[in-house]
Amino acid sequence: MRVGVAGLGVIGRAVCRALDAGLPGLTLAGATARDRGKAEGFLQGLGTPAPFLTLDELVAASDLVVEASTQAHLAEIAPRALGAGRDLVVLSCGGLLGRRDWVDLAAAKGCRIRVPSGAIAGLDGVKGACLGAITSVTMETRKPPAGLAGAPWVVERRIDLAAIREETLIFEGPATEACRAFPANVNVLAALSLVGVGPERTRIKIFAAPGQKMNRHRITVEGEFGRLAVEVENVPSENPRTGKLSCLSTIALLRELGATLRVGT
Repeated sequence: MRVGVAGLGVIGRAVCRALDAGLPGLTLAGATARDRGKAEGFLQGLGTPAPFLTLDELVAASDLVVEASTQAHLAEIAPRALGAGRDLVVLSCGGLLGRRDWVDLAAAKGCRIRVPSGAIAGLDGVKGACLGAITSVTMETRKPPAGLAGAPWVVERRIDLAAIREETLIFEGPATEACRAFPANVNVLAALSLVGVGPERTRIKIFAAPGQKMNRHRITVEGEFGRLAVEVENVPSENPRTGKLSCLSTIALLRELGATLRVGT
């Protein structure tokens, strides 16, 4: 299977390196990114150099496209990839909320949309639990202030992250609002809401936590099955908004595409 990568940030580069090193049944078809010169330098530095492609060229050359860019870029990538019958792995999954048209397009074209678990764990348990009645799904996220820089919510309200000296709640609300307010920070929340009870009923609290070195996520689900609580502490990558587990879970998803034995729902 030929894999194209759209976006060469932290996750996109990690996926390219993993494909270059070897994933069963998969090859790197090429990649696209905003900075062509920088992208070409990276791609030529791989063990097996890969081409820089335009988005249309990438879709044509691939069986599966990995979106590792932004929600805004996803709006361009998704209809082109799905419209061409290509499977699509979505990292900016906050952009999937409310896009039933993309799901219908994938069904019409016989392809699939796949979302990695990202920087959280327990989605298999949530998926099973939600077959029964659910009382609540909540999430708490704590990040160093730098990891929240540039978020629309922070910019619009002129929150001075540098002035925060102790753990501070800066947002509380449903996933529908949070994914617009923090599009680069809470894709894990979108994944949780998509696998669970939906974005309107999934709620989050976001804290800026100065002095904290890791990104922390705590998920709590209550329902007729009982109670599920998962807490994850992620080491940030060179991009403070992205935990290393996000890179690893994406590679794990790709590795499972060719796996004979699959464990977990």
